[in-house]
Amino acid sequence: MEKGARVLVIDDEPQIRRLLKVSLSAYGYEIDECHNGKDGINRTAVFKPDLILLDLGLPDMDGKAVVEIIREWSRVPIIILSARDQENEKIATLDAGADDYVTKPFGMGELLARLRVALRHGVSTEGSTVIFCGDLKIDLVARQVTRSDKEIKLTPTEYEILKVLAQNIGRVLTHKQLLKAVWGTAYHEDTHYIRVYIGQLRRKVEPNPSQPKYIVTESGVGYRLISDK
Repeated sequence: MEKGARVLVIDDEPQIRRLLKVSLSAYGYEIDECHNGKDGINRTAVFKPDLILLDLGLPDMDGKAVVEIIREWSRVPIIILSARDQENEKIATLDAGADDYVTKPFGMGELLARLRVALRHGVSTEGSTVIFCGDLKIDLVARQVTRSDKEIKLTPTEYEILKVLAQNIGRVLTHKQLLKAVWGTAYHEDTHYIRVYIGQLRRKVEPNPSQPKYIVTESGVGYRLISDK
């Protein structure tokens, strides 16, 4: 799915569109491009991309609004590319439904890695009942978590947090998204709950909790579950 995947670039900077088209085409991706939000939304419906690379600072509308409109009818992975690096911008865009956020200027190696993760997540976890993350195995039917075939005993809340992270493996989840998924909307400001439970989870699932390799912190934003592969 990765090679030959369709990627839609929505960015008003011609040099960025040219760079992405040349670089990603060289890796076998099929590229389409737009310079504003309205065209990007229309092209999403027509081109049916496997992934969207979206700039926030578009000439006709904010990129966050583009995410919200597309999310009304599509779950296509969306990676934000933007010079805005403020935490509140990242959080608002991720809460709107974006999958990841890469700050300009970016290295092509980093972008390609994020792109591969987003594409794999788009096809691999949809409807999955068993999710693997390195030597971690999360069985959603049995509600069982193992590491190297040894069962890990989790509390119901710890399990729910890990389940949500696993179902979105590779994707950044904000504190608000995690709180809403596990505790409901009434607790969306109580970020200390997440920090406490993430600490407990790491002590149980990480080989070295002080240097986590699975549950990774996105500073000031939230967490993501990543594979060590």
